[in-house]
Amino acid sequence: MDIIEILKADYQRFPMHQTYSIYAPDVCFQDAVFKFCGLELYKWMIKFIQTFFLNLNMDLHNIQQQEDTIKSDWTLSWNSPLPWKPRISISGWSELSLNSEGLIISHIDYWHCSRLDVLKQHLFSANKG
Repeated sequence: MDIIEILKADYQRFPMHQTYSIYAPDVCFQDAVFKFCGLELYKWMIKFIQTFFLNLNMDLHNIQQQEDTIKSDWTLSWNSPLPWKPRISISGWSELSLNSEGLIISHIDYWHCSRLDVLKQHLFSANKG
């Protein structure tokens, strides 16, 4: 199975049973909240999402590879564990860079909204999921 097919399957079941063997041990991750390097920290972040985000849904809209770069467009939504359980939604894209062995060495997420927009969803959303 090629890396695109593996990633498509991982997106479908996110955050459960991710294929960590496609990541380099020193993979670096960055988004609007986190910035770190190391596969163990990457696994910890996924476990955190799995533990604290309720009714999580990851919709993959598109994924493409061009040489050693993979770009995916997605929407992540979940219910926050706050007492009123607001429905949060972030759309964005990921840029993954592959090393010479074909492993993901860099995973950078970009959001189509600001951190303030996400905070507002937590405070002012009446949606329940």
